[in-house]
Amino acid sequence: MRIAVLMTNTDESDFSNSWPKDGEKFPAMMRRVRPEWEYVVYSVKDGVFPEVLTGIEGVLITGSPHSVNSGDAWVERLFGLIREIYAAGIPMFGACFGHQAIAKALGGDVAANPKGWVFGLVEKRFADGRSLPLYASHSEQVTKMPKGAEVIASGPDCDVAGFVMGRGVMTTQYHPEMEPAFIAALVEHLADELPSDVTERARASLVKEADMQAMAERIALFIEGQSA
Repeated sequence: MRIAVLMTNTDESDFSNSWPKDGEKFPAMMRRVRPEWEYVVYSVKDGVFPEVLTGIEGVLITGSPHSVNSGDAWVERLFGLIREIYAAGIPMFGACFGHQAIAKALGGDVAANPKGWVFGLVEKRFADGRSLPLYASHSEQVTKMPKGAEVIASGPDCDVAGFVMGRGVMTTQYHPEMEPAFIAALVEHLADELPSDVTERARASLVKEADMQAMAERIALFIEGQSA
């Protein structure tokens, strides 16, 4: 399968540039379960968009510290592309910023979390009773669902931790692409910028690791049109 990775991460700090970019992280995550797939990266945050959707069989939209409410030209253009992808019936997965962008593009709303930052390892609780440990790093979240969307998961201080729209959309508010070493370094990198209690909770949560493989398999099954 040919998968388009829409890279939205605007962080060009020395810290960010010392780690693999999201255009590498997402394919690396998916290669754990689907090494035979082809991954084509488009840096949409730099204005690089697919010219056509022909031949694209699945879409992954990455996370970003940028806000979907910024009004920036590339974000508005991304909203339009999301609507095109959805109308074309191409399976689309979004993580964090991607989750929020899909929601907003298709008629939902995103706003600041009144309870502040959700950071570190969290348990994503699915509607069927299952749970999955994933890494979180967000202070905005979906506050209104698009018409026809179904919430499939919740998490700490996050009622909409993931949703689906038929066979066309699956999302998560979290970061399945993050490795344990990266999130640990990110917690320390942001320690001077975030409230101390947020940092301490995040540090304490990292005694356990996220299950990247399980989430990657869910994403792959969704793109293949199977039950996740």
